[in-house]
Amino acid sequence: MKNNSGAYYVLGAAMLWGTTGTAQSFAPAGSDPMVIGALRLLVGGLALLALAVYRRELGKLSDWRLFPTLLGAFLIAGYQLCFFAGVAKTGVAVGTVVGIGSAPIAGGLLGRLFLGEKLGRRWLLATLLAIIGCTLLSLTGGDVAVDPLGVLLVLGAGVFYAAFTLVLKLLLENHSSIAVTAVVFCLGALLLSPILVQSDIDWLLQPRSIAVALHLGLVATALSYLLFARGLQWVQVSTAVSLSLAEPLTAALLGILLLGEQLNAQAFIGIALIFCGLALLVLKRRPLQRAAG
Repeated sequence: MKNNSGAYYVLGAAMLWGTTGTAQSFAPAGSDPMVIGALRLLVGGLALLALAVYRRELGKLSDWRLFPTLLGAFLIAGYQLCFFAGVAKTGVAVGTVVGIGSAPIAGGLLGRLFLGEKLGRRWLLATLLAIIGCTLLSLTGGDVAVDPLGVLLVLGAGVFYAAFTLVLKLLLENHSSIAVTAVVFCLGALLLSPILVQSDIDWLLQPRSIAVALHLGLVATALSYLLFARGLQWVQVSTAVSLSLAEPLTAALLGILLLGEQLNAQAFIGIALIFCGLALLVLKRRPLQRAAG
């Protein structure tokens, strides 16, 4: 039961991540995606830090392994930078396909290489279905422009995200999910602080901007990654990263329901394939041994 619960935790996190695009659409004109990415970590990290302090879960400074902790902060900050910069260069369609589609492959390889995780046929089929579905969903309508540097950046974002998941799982062996996410996100926000200092953030003074920042920080970052870290204690890195493909599925459904977006038959086929892939990972899964720690 714990293993299935872990999968649902990760799935819930991915669905919350899928609200980011809809939330950003309500931001006023002049908002900077790079600033939004930095704010997500800052607001989310501070909220988690306050919770960790309240619950007295941070422990002593000497309890934390310096290298993996700093590496986790670097990876989550690097993911934000690479993804937003890559999407700006090569567009949302190609950026989403390459960035999100490369993450499960990288996650599977890293999990196999460093943790000895087994990549069964179920994972392979589910990931393949979800990636194909994501491709169909993202490449619907409009011109597709491929910028080599942009593709390289979003590819790096996918690898950074997968590597972050691996480091997060290792840190969870010795610390609570609240403490790990709080420390890593606050350090990541510190790395991205120059963006906030050097950018024009006058648009943040508007009430709508504050509401968007709070949603992205508290719900789409703090709560979502808390669920993700909780679930990661019970599922493999490869499975967790593949389940994250629920993010574009949620974003597409919210676009239809809240923003009035129109999707063609290709997009609906993509949604169906993603759903089938996720169902394969969640339903009737064989029990996995929980990592020691």
